[in-house]
Amino acid sequence: MSFKIYAGNLNYQTTEDTLRQLFEQYGEVESVKIITDRDSGFSKGFGFVEMASEEAGEAAISALNQHEVDGRQLRVNKAHERGGRSSFGGDRSRGSSYRYY
Repeated sequence: MSFKIYAGNLNYQTTEDTLRQLFEQYGEVESVKIITDRDSGFSKGFGFVEMASEEAGEAAISALNQHEVDGRQLRVNKAHERGGRSSFGGDRSRGSSYRYY
């Protein structure tokens, strides 16, 4: 079962390849997705990394939270699946369906 991680406070120039290389030091990476603005296509400064195992994910979180990448200190936490409706009454069918604590 995969382990999904939130990576925040990303430099807007950080790429998915950069994140993949960083997280691969701690185990197999299944996917990397930097969230972008749907209108401009620019990074929103956060993304998600899916690791192949919980052990690899926990190791990556421990090592990379507050780690500096491209001049910014990362916020790295376990991602949690969020519910189907927002507090504003809309559905969350667009964009990411994960959050962090």
